[in-house]
Amino acid sequence: MDELFRRVRVWLLAARPKTLPAAIAPVLLGTALAWGESAFHALSACATLIAAVLIQVAANYANDYYDYLKGADTGERQGPVRATQAGLVTPVQMRNATLLILFLAALFGLYLVYRGGWPILLIGLLSMLFAVLYTGGPFPLGYIGVADLFVFVFFGPVAVAGTYYVQALYIPWPPIFVGFAPGLLSVAILTVNNLRDVDQDRQAGKKTLAVRFGVGYARVQYLVCMVVALAVIPLSAALLTGRVLSCLALFALIPASGCVKIVFTKWEGAILSQTLAGTGKVLLLFSVLFSLGWLFS
Repeated sequence: MDELFRRVRVWLLAARPKTLPAAIAPVLLGTALAWGESAFHALSACATLIAAVLIQVAANYANDYYDYLKGADTGERQGPVRATQAGLVTPVQMRNATLLILFLAALFGLYLVYRGGWPILLIGLLSMLFAVLYTGGPFPLGYIGVADLFVFVFFGPVAVAGTYYVQALYIPWPPIFVGFAPGLLSVAILTVNNLRDVDQDRQAGKKTLAVRFGVGYARVQYLVCMVVALAVIPLSAALLTGRVLSCLALFALIPASGCVKIVFTKWEGAILSQTLAGTGKVLLLFSVLFSLGWLFS
């Protein structure tokens, strides 16, 4: 029993639960926006949530596998232990687990394709492809400095609008616009990760934006992402739609300010790992507050 518990714990940690709000938040927002227009579809919402989380887990497993192969994960890295690098699982086991999770995501995706047609098929296929290409393939996105763009698009407007579409079967402009917020906050999560690992990434030839443009740039990027997502987007949405209670999301600025302060003043890996988790909590809090405000306006 102890051995089973240990193995389950290893795979749960490898799934990087602190990053999962990036998958959950846009589904929550898209569902709230659909509910607000009397277009909520429970089965589609549940299938979308499960598929989104599974794809995120697959991306994290693939990252663990490919970073090990490319030498980006070493004993000197400051973040949480990586399962493959630490010898807790073999590379083959991690590769097979990635394929298994993608297969499970595809099973839930089949219903969503049945419901939403070719647009959902395209989103699903691209999402699974980029989950692997983030660190895999001949031109891994995370190694050439373009991962931020793909994270913004697929964890932001695509995820929120896709969630809305599979329930309502049409897309107005609010889900696309509101989707900018979780996209930017997901980029903020990635930015903290890249700040923490900047020295190791530089040594491994992983040219993240923090490596290309420096720590100062990454800190400013983090600040801009937080301010635009948590202030500009909800204020603009309230002004344009009249749903003023969506400004409840502004309260997420309170915990966010603490995260920003740490990013600008601290360098230790353990503290930045906590800030990464804190940014994920801010993303989830924003999504809950914005959704409640939207529904009760």
